[in-house]
Amino acid sequence: MHLPDLMPTPPVSCQIPASTAPFFQEYRFNDLDAEKDSSLVMERILALGNREELGWLFHFYGREKIKAWVGENGLRRLPYRRYNLWCVLLGLPRQDKPKTGVDRAWPY
Repeated sequence: MHLPDLMPTPPVSCQIPASTAPFFQEYRFNDLDAEKDSSLVMERILALGNREELGWLFHFYGREKIKAWVGENGLRRLPYRRYNLWCVLLGLPRQDKPKTGVDRAWPY
């Protein structure tokens, strides 16, 4: 009998990974809440996160919530190259980069 197969997987911590603190320099990192600040957390980790941080993000929020966020906010709030990457990985239709940076949080 292989016990680990019978054991439930431990819940994902609702604590934002400490390694992401540099992504939130203009905020008090310890005051951020993964639930209340979900849009900000998704934006920063999708734009800047490494494999481990992205793993936490997908386990905590789930693919569908992240996919919905990218579809609604990604073009405006992610760097365009990262937006394209997430559209491909999540199976979303891409939109063309706006001609001006006026409608974008990231003008690049």
